[in-house]
Amino acid sequence: MRIIISPAKKMNVDTDSLPWRDLPAFLPKTEEILRKLRALSAQELQKLWKCNDQLAALNIERLEHMDLRRQLTPAILSYEGIQYQYMAPSVFTYEELDYVQEHLRIISGFYGILKPFDGVTPYRLEMQAKLSLCNAKDLYNYWNSIIASTLFSETNCIINLASKEYSQCISKYLTDDIRYITCTFGQQINGKIIEKGTMCKMARGEMVRYMAENQVSNPEQLKAFDRLNYHYSEQHSDPENYVFLYEK
Repeated sequence: MRIIISPAKKMNVDTDSLPWRDLPAFLPKTEEILRKLRALSAQELQKLWKCNDQLAALNIERLEHMDLRRQLTPAILSYEGIQYQYMAPSVFTYEELDYVQEHLRIISGFYGILKPFDGVTPYRLEMQAKLSLCNAKDLYNYWNSIIASTLFSETNCIINLASKEYSQCISKYLTDDIRYITCTFGQQINGKIIEKGTMCKMARGEMVRYMAENQVSNPEQLKAFDRLNYHYSEQHSDPENYVFLYEK
């Protein structure tokens, strides 16, 4: 079983808390992306990143000094988004860290796929960014089936806790022998299940923490998740979509 999650835009450097263990599996492809980014003008980069002047300046400076092999941070400690705050990996036990290293995978537009203890450096590049390189019109085409094939070689059961922007890197290439379960965290409003961005991110992070704390090894165990006022809804779920409803 493998759990997939999205990265986060906000990143930090932490070379003291825990050591990184491995370089990312597809570092040569990342180096190719880096060369392409460095060849773009400041205006082209800001358009690609869709950010303000301050963030553009920060990330241009990062590009200029980026070293993909030194002064790295374990991926799970590098991302700072809401999902990661609720996952709270900095307070995981060693047993929980071992669990996520085996089961958790982060999908990235820059690195492709990451294990929690792969060493990374701060970058800005969303999977949906319109970056063409190596005869590929965008990053989806650049990574193609590589990310999915890597996951499929490790497991035949995937728990999807990623946003659609990233999960489509996997779902597009599913085969009949792969069980793919998406967890939906929503509220029932006017008869429809509605997901709200921030709350959904919180719940995804909390679900990873729940799985690590309970050493979950079977998808059926997910149905007992009851944190942040979410509860599994048998009525709204099916074998490919586990729905958790928010109840105050």
